[in-house]
This record gives sequence, C-alpha cells and structure tokens, in this order.
Amino acid sequence: MASPVLPSSGALSPLGLDSVRLTPGFWGDRVALNREVIIAHCQEWMERAGWIGNFRRLGGDPARRDPVLRQGREFSDSEIYKLLEGMAWAGHPALPELAATVARAQEEDGYLNTRWYGDRYTDFEWGHELYCYGHLIQAGVARLRTHGEDELTGVVRRAADHICRRFMDTSETCGHPVVEMALVELYRATGAERYLEMARRFVERRGLPALDDIEFGRAYFQDDLPVRRARVFRGHAVRAVYLASGAVDVAVETGDAELLSAIEAQWERTVARRVHLTGGMGSRHSDEAFGDDFELPPDRAYSETCAGIGSIMLAHRLLLATGDVRYADLAERTMFNVLATSPALEGRSFFYANPLHVRVPAAPPEGMNPAAEGGLRSPWFTVSCCPNNIARTYASLAAYVATSDASGVQIHHHTPAEIHHEGLVLRVETGYPWSGEVTVRVVRGGSGRISLRVPPWASGARISHGGTTRPVPAGYAVAEGRWRPGDEIRLHLPMTPRWTYPDRRVDAVRGCAAVERGPLVYCAESVKDEPPLALVEARVSPPVEHLVDGVVELDVEAVLVSPGADAWPYASSPRTGGPARAEDAATPPAPPAPGNADTPGPAGKADTPEPAGKAGTPEEPVPVPSGEPLRLVPYHRWGNQGPATMRVWLPTAG
Repeated sequence: MASPVLPSSGALSPLGLDSVRLTPGFWGDRVALNREVIIAHCQEWMERAGWIGNFRRLGGDPARRDPVLRQGREFSDSEIYKLLEGMAWAGHPALPELAATVARAQEEDGYLNTRWYGDRYTDFEWGHELYCYGHLIQAGVARLRTHGEDELTGVVRRAADHICRRFMDTSETCGHPVVEMALVELYRATGAERYLEMARRFVERRGLPALDDIEFGRAYFQDDLPVRRARVFRGHAVRAVYLASGAVDVAVETGDAELLSAIEAQWERTVARRVHLTGGMGSRHSDEAFGDDFELPPDRAYSETCAGIGSIMLAHRLLLATGDVRYADLAERTMFNVLATSPALEGRSFFYANPLHVRVPAAPPEGMNPAAEGGLRSPWFTVSCCPNNIARTYASLAAYVATSDASGVQIHHHTPAEIHHEGLVLRVETGYPWSGEVTVRVVRGGSGRISLRVPPWASGARISHGGTTRPVPAGYAVAEGRWRPGDEIRLHLPMTPRWTYPDRRVDAVRGCAAVERGPLVYCAESVKDEPPLALVEARVSPPVEHLVDGVVELDVEAVLVSPGADAWPYASSPRTGGPARAEDAATPPAPPAPGNADTPGPAGKADTPEPAGKAGTPEEPVPVPSGEPLRLVPYHRWGNQGPATMRVWLPTAG
C-alpha cells in the first residue's frame, strides 16, 4: 500500500494513495500545485545553492570530498532526501536522475554523507548523520511502496544495514531524531527485524543520557529523561515530535503498551498547555523550542512549519493506534493553519516560522534568506527544511484522509476525493472549509459503516441518509447499511464564526480574543499598516461573513484607540487605552532642577511632566478606519499581498 505510515496493528488501518485520490478542492488544488510547482521549485533552488552538486562532485570518490567546496549546512543532504520522498509519492519524472546522483556518492560499506568522511560519527550532537539517513530511508520506503525495488531502494538498504552494523551494540544516538520512525517503516516494508530492533534501541538510549550537555540543556535533544519517564514534550519542537512519532511506531510494532501510553500522556499534556491556537508548536526562537506551560506569546511564537508537519505525523500515528478522534481534530487544525499557511498561494515562497502576531511589516532579503523570520515568505532559506517537508507532505496527503477497520470506512478529513475500499467506491463532494456541507455519494456498492468525523466546534451538526435526518455530537457520524450506487450521505457542519478566548494562564494574550470559523483561524492583516493594528481593539459581536473570490472573509466591529502624544501609558485604575488622565498618571519623578539636585520644586513637590493632551479628558476611541469594520482573513492566506502587520489575538474593547 502506498502510505507513509503502515502499521501492522492498531485500531485503524490507513487507506493509502492507491485507495484515496484527491480531486479539485482545498487540498486537491494544493497537491496539484505541489506536483506542478513546489517540487520543481525545491529542486531548482537546491541546484542553485549547490546542495545537489555536493553529491555530483563526490561521485563515490572520498578523495574528492572537499569541505571548502561543499555547500550548505551539515544537514543539507537531508533536504535532497525529503525531495526524493516527495517525488516518489507524486510519481515525479525527475526522481530517477536525482536518485542516480545520490547513488553514485554512496561508499562501499553503505556510508553516505557529503559532509563527513574521515571524521565519521564524531559529532552526535550536531553532525546530523543519522538524521540524514532517516530522511534517506523514508524516501526509499516511499519508492518501495509506489514503485518497487530500484537503484534508490538499493541505496537505502545498504545505508540501513550500515547503520545496524555500526550502532546495534553501542550506546550512541543522534542529536536530531527521525531515523527511529524511518527504520520502523523500513521494517514494515521489508520484514527485516533488525531495522525494528535498531529503532527500538535508539528510542531506549535517549535520556540515559546519550549526548553531551549544551547551552540549551539536554532537554533540547529530549536527552534529559528516558522517553518513558517524560511527562510533556519539551526542547526543540521538531525533534520532540519526531522522537514521539518514532516511539509510537516502536510501541505499536513491539506491542509495548506502556511506551504508547507514555506518549499519549505527553501529547495530552502538551496540547493542553503548550500548543498555539493554530496548532503550531514551539514558543522560543533561540532554540526553536517549546516553552514552559502556558508560555504562548503570539509575537514570539516560533511555530516552525516542520514542527507542524511533525505534529500531523504524530497525531496520525496516534489516531491509527487508538482510533481516538481527538488526534484527527488536532491534525486538522494544524493542517489548515500551519501546513497550508507556509506556502504562498503561487507555491514559490514559504514561511519557516508562523507567528500569530507580526508587528513590523518587513520583506526578507532577495534570494536565500539566512533567517527564519520575516513578514513575507521567502523563496529559499539557508536552512530550507520546511519547503522540502511541505513537498513530501503534500505529495502523501491523500493517505491521511481516510482509514478502515472491520466495520467499514472512516473519513477524517473532509475534502473532495474518491475513496476505494474492498469494492466500495465513494465520492466525497464538499466546499469545505468554506462550506460545512459534505456529501458522500456511493459510486460502487458494498456494505459496512461509513463514518464521518464531526469536529468539536460543529455544535448542531446533522447527518442525513436513507430519508432521515438526525443530530450528531462531536466525534463520528455513522451511517450503516447495504450501499447501492447513487446512495448519498449528507453531513451538515454549522460554520458560524465564533469568538475564542485564551486560558487566563496564557499571560501574553490575556484580555484578547480570536475569531475562528470552521477549522480556520482568522487574523487581521494590515498592508502598509493601515489600519495600525497596534492601536486596534475589537468589539465582541457577531462577525459578518463576506465571500471574496470563493474565500470567506469576516468583518468585526473595532475601534482605533489613540495613545495621545507622549502620554504616560500607566494608570491607577484599569484602562482600555487613550492618554492617562493627569490625576491618574503614575509618572516617574522628573529629574531635579539643574544646580539644585537636593531641592524639590515649587510648593515643595518634585516637578512632574504634564501628560500630553487635555488633562483629565482622555481621547475617545474612534471606529477604525472611518467607521468601517475590521476585515479578518483566514490566517493561512495572510502575507500574500506584500509586507503587512498581522495579529490573530485581538485586544477586546471595554
């Protein structure tokens, strides 16, 4: 089966790319864009940056390895492997030539890396050798499941066997997890037990500790505690969710219920305390890491695209293992508000970090961006893990849509598609996420249950089939029977816009609210800072919908609060904005008069500057702008109109 995750057991079984075909619609259009634009864009930039040339220049001859000529970071090999995986899932014609270039660089013992040679495996903290192998193996698994054995899969088997010979009986592991889930998937694809055992040992070694301490602490590598003893995801966000994914894979294949339960508990605590409204993971820029509980600043949200993709991978694995709908709920949130946000609408530029508040409209430098931040998407980055991760995820996205079990088919993600399972053929028609109407039409008959996910926000959902309509709660709406061609199931999901409020323990957004509609988070976007979002407060009233070129945008009532000129922004009573009144101003003492440092001013009082504006008459807030409401756009579409300020969490007017 053509699926990136194919467990041998679990509550649900995935339906792969050979069973689910996405048709034009929200996700089908993006998968087509990936095949036609994004994959070629990634390959072009890696040629331009010299990362593919690293393999071409080496050509299997270690004597030609020259660290001066080599281009890119120590992990740049992994980006070529991610692209190969995306090409494999997409059936892209450029794969054979690129795979041959990689194959010629492999050494006789299976070792393959353009950065290291005589100093192999001397830097487990930062060297990324095993990390690169992990992405190579995932590319090979994709090729095995879509094509069968060929030159690329031979390279992968030799590399995996090299890993087993070198690391099976050591205590070493890599600073960046990913090889764990890759090895398990190779075991699933080939049946070779050594790959599963190697993955299990890598998971169990972490936290003993296996790595040196660094300035961010061993938690950065998830090496501060053994996996089973951890209570929450911490450290580097991408590393954390990749490790958790590998641990789930090991737990499922070895029947280790304790390990699976540990990851479930860590996921639950993390989602309750350390995940942004968008589903984004990571609050700290310095180490791309999770913050402490409820440390979720919108403007400093890192929310790396790769962490979002890793979160989707983990949620999908937990869904397959347990059948619990909450994992599909988080996956959907992250898909619409992180995965779909990173690429520009034209598919040739990307966000690396996905903050929920951008204060300064800024454009990145021309060409390759050396930083992860910026008010606009960049065509490429010095660390370009995200574009290639998007390429492979979009290419395999159909495999995340539906599953099966002994009772029938489950549809977790609503998107136009054709689904095949044991002779039953279903056609899904929907305008989701703009419309909440989902129709499943039977094309070829069969029997069994057809279950459609009902998100937790869809209060008042209804399902209709067989001439009856009934309400359904969050979870799954189930229809059962003997299905004939032409039969229909209709699911109605109310899409009323809603205000969302943060937990009061999230200091950074206390007093704010956000707007959601269906699975989408909305934001205010201000191109050229008009209106100035730093001065906008929203009134919590029902948003008004507008359909603009097929996209639902929302208007909310808002006011523009002027701070006054040189006003002191603090007062002795709660305020919503405007300059402080003279009698309430908590201004600091004025500097002493020159030449008389110890003498108070007139009437024995220290001189105090008069607040700007008319004393005692704070400026009234005015509608923004010129009496017009504030327009909100889907968060995943922001930044496509040029440099802009943006915010998801809106201060609320009193």
